Amino acid sequence: MAQSVAQRLNDFPTAARADYVFACMATNGQTREMLDKCACSIDEIASILPYEKYVQAETVLSMRLTGGERMAVFRSAASANTLVADLRRAQAEAEVICF
Repeated sequence: MAQSVAQRLNDFPTAARADYVFACMATNGQTREMLDKCACSIDEIASILPYEKYVQAETVLSMRLTGGERMAVFRSAASANTLVADLRRAQAEAEVICF
C-alpha cells in the first residue's frame, strides 16, 4: 500500500532526525540559524525518501568506507548505486530549498 505524504514525512524516527541535525550542525556551525536549516533539510529528505531507503543508502555509504574485497559489492552493485543516487538527489533538493 502506498504511503501518503504525511505518513512518509513521519516515518523517520525522531532520533534519526536528531542525529542528522547534530551532524549537519557539527559540519555547518552551531547556530540557531543552522539548526533551522538542518532541520529543514532532514524534513525535505524525509518528504522525498522513505526512511528504509535512507537507512539503506547510509549503510551503503558507510560500507564503501570500509576496505577489502568483500566490500567491493557496495561500490559496484547497481542497486547500491541507485540507493546512493536517490539519497544524493534528495540531499541536493534539500540543500536548494533549505540553504
